[in-house]
Amino acid sequence: MSITILQRSSQGMRSVKLKNGFLYTAVLLFFVAPLGAAYSGYYYAMAGDKRANVEQTTIDNWKNEIDQQWQQLESAKHVSQTQINALTARLGLIQAHITRLDAASERVLSISGIDAKEFNFGSAPALGGPEKLTGEGFENNYDLNNAFDKVKLSLQSREQQLNVLESLLMDKYMGTERYISGRPTRKGWLSSFYGERSDPFTGLPAWHAGVDFAGSEGDGVFATAAGVVSWVGKRSGYGLLIEINHGDGLVTRYGHNLKALVKKGDVVKKDQVISKMGNSGRSTGAHVHYEVIKNGRPTDPAPYINRKKS
Repeated sequence: MSITILQRSSQGMRSVKLKNGFLYTAVLLFFVAPLGAAYSGYYYAMAGDKRANVEQTTIDNWKNEIDQQWQQLESAKHVSQTQINALTARLGLIQAHITRLDAASERVLSISGIDAKEFNFGSAPALGGPEKLTGEGFENNYDLNNAFDKVKLSLQSREQQLNVLESLLMDKYMGTERYISGRPTRKGWLSSFYGERSDPFTGLPAWHAGVDFAGSEGDGVFATAAGVVSWVGKRSGYGLLIEINHGDGLVTRYGHNLKALVKKGDVVKKDQVISKMGNSGRSTGAHVHYEVIKNGRPTDPAPYINRKKS
């Protein structure tokens, strides 16, 4: 078998006969080769699909890693917020110490007669001068907590020193008048005792942190000992309240007043009229709610009321 192929050239038409060997070669070139190329393309496409599958797996892994990183970030934010809350609470305690120091300082100034303008505890101290940064800072929360502890200890030490100074000054200027004794009223009667009682508004059992002396609106309320007025103003439940600090951790409270006759920082004498009896706050009638606070906690006023004057 042979095939004749006509080919145009510069010398005219030429004929080429392909015998069996050449014929097989031609068939291979014109038919088999394209099929091989097509198969190779198909294989390449399949291989491409496999690579696409690998890439999708990789993308899924990245997504998982990102999700884990988000979770770690949220956890870190939670831990950081917890630490910030703890530091904020500690800062609040320090601010409370500073407030007590300011109050104690004002009382000492009131007792001693020192010029309050020279020692103004109500404003920040004036500071200044050139400084050179040391480059040191707080590396972690442990360092910061240590700094808070040092400040707290320093404030506690100053507070104790001021309290001792206050007691010494009160002894010097007030003497035995600091001795708490007697009733805060000259008229009226004891209408409620210290301790558990039925709440006058709800009828449910409730704790009463003082004693009540009933009387007439406008009756005088008397200081049961000399001291420095540490509070004058409204307070929840008490109405118009007056507090007197007597030193040595002792404070007396007089609640439900109609009108205050003293102001914060005043030095009062024993048996001085400090207010007019009223019915302000959580009250069912004109009376004075009387408390004795010892080292920050209410105590039964009865032993102090029944004391003989020193």
